[in-house]
Amino acid sequence: MRQLAEQRRVVQRWRELEEKAADIAELIVLSEEDAPLQAEIKSELDELVSHIDELEFQLAFGSEYDARNAILAIHAGAGGTESQDWAEILMRMYLRWAERHGYKTEILDTSPGDEAGVKSTVIAVNGEYAAGYLKSEHGVHRLVRLSPFDADHARHTSFALVEVLPEAEADVDLNIPPDDIKLDTFRSSGPGGQHMQKTSSAVRVTHLPTGLIVTCQSERSQRMNKDFALKILRARLLELELEKREEEKARLKGKRIEAGWGNQIRSYVLHPYKMVKDHRTGHETSNAEAVLDGELDGFINAYLRSSMGKEE
Repeated sequence: MRQLAEQRRVVQRWRELEEKAADIAELIVLSEEDAPLQAEIKSELDELVSHIDELEFQLAFGSEYDARNAILAIHAGAGGTESQDWAEILMRMYLRWAERHGYKTEILDTSPGDEAGVKSTVIAVNGEYAAGYLKSEHGVHRLVRLSPFDADHARHTSFALVEVLPEAEADVDLNIPPDDIKLDTFRSSGPGGQHMQKTSSAVRVTHLPTGLIVTCQSERSQRMNKDFALKILRARLLELELEKREEEKARLKGKRIEAGWGNQIRSYVLHPYKMVKDHRTGHETSNAEAVLDGELDGFINAYLRSSMGKEE
């Protein structure tokens, strides 16, 4: 039913654009010597082209899961405080991007850094095609800057891993038998107030068949932490299933699958010059501050255009 409703929305959008284009065509015939009307037509044409471009990008969504909400996980790489600070900068960047696009976000879990930043964080991004747009961000992100934590202000390179998972639908995508789950509770660590640190509100969920472990301790309620942990676990199990499919498809096609972190997908250089460059598409900009403030559309659109026709 969800997929059917989504298809109906897509058809309705195209029909609305078709009607809009027909209306503009009629206005063009009437506007030969009407300057104010021509200006209005130009404005409506620009708006129409923008909507068509948006729908064109959605043609790059070859997966049945692209229309779903996304689970975004960010993990600091080796490097201690530097990388943990970089992970928090990325978290802010994606929260700002989601806010610009009207997506709702919810921080499901965060592990604070030792001195600054975060060791890891998991964010739910809820909205139409959140998973499809954010899949361009999956990979290792590299930062080069003068360190604010180094007394000598030396140049440092930091890495963080970004994972993007489509949200799994319980009892539709996969069914997890209760016997496959081991649930442990413990006291929350880190900041959060006396209640979180004195009660066993934190939850650790272990999926016994795969060994996957998910912890959640951000909420005061044990029940909410359990719900969030299961939500993340379902998304990771769906990812494993999708990876198996891709490996089988690659085996049949004779392609080699590279697992692990691999090379960075994007570099953010703040010193000695300012440049953000995506190594997959070649898209780059010198306005690094705007990118870190959430202006990611150029990189996302370049990735979607480059991936059109590649997914089957």
